[in-house]
This record gives sequence, structure tokens and C-alpha cells, in this order.
Amino acid sequence: MLILRLFLVLVALLLVLSGGMYVFTRNRRYLKFAWQTLRFAVLLLLLFAVLFVLERYVLVGWRVLL
Repeated sequence: MLILRLFLVLVALLLVLSGGMYVFTRNRRYLKFAWQTLRFAVLLLLLFAVLFVLERYVLVGWRVLL
């Protein structure tokens, strides 16, 4: 969980910095980078959620059946 929190802090910092760079430079590539970063972070969080559910319910349930 510590790695996940560190990842979320880094993503938030990256989004704030790229948003700030867009405000100062008005260069749209910073918005594109922020959007790509947000999509990657959400995808990674969904992957972690699926793995958590898999570990929590499926593998524990499988052990009960054996």
C-alpha cells in the first residue's frame, strides 16, 4: 500500500506541475501529457483493484473449496 500511496502522490504532483506549465506557457502539449498521465494512472489503479479482488475473494475462496 505504501507504493500505491507514493504512486498517487507522484501522479498528483505531475498533474499539478503539468497544469501549471500549461498556465504559464499556454502550450497544449502539457495538457496532453496531463491527460495521458491521468489515463495511465486510472488504468494502473484499475489493474491493482482487479488484482486485489482476485487475491481477496477468488484465491481465498478457492482455498476453502480444497
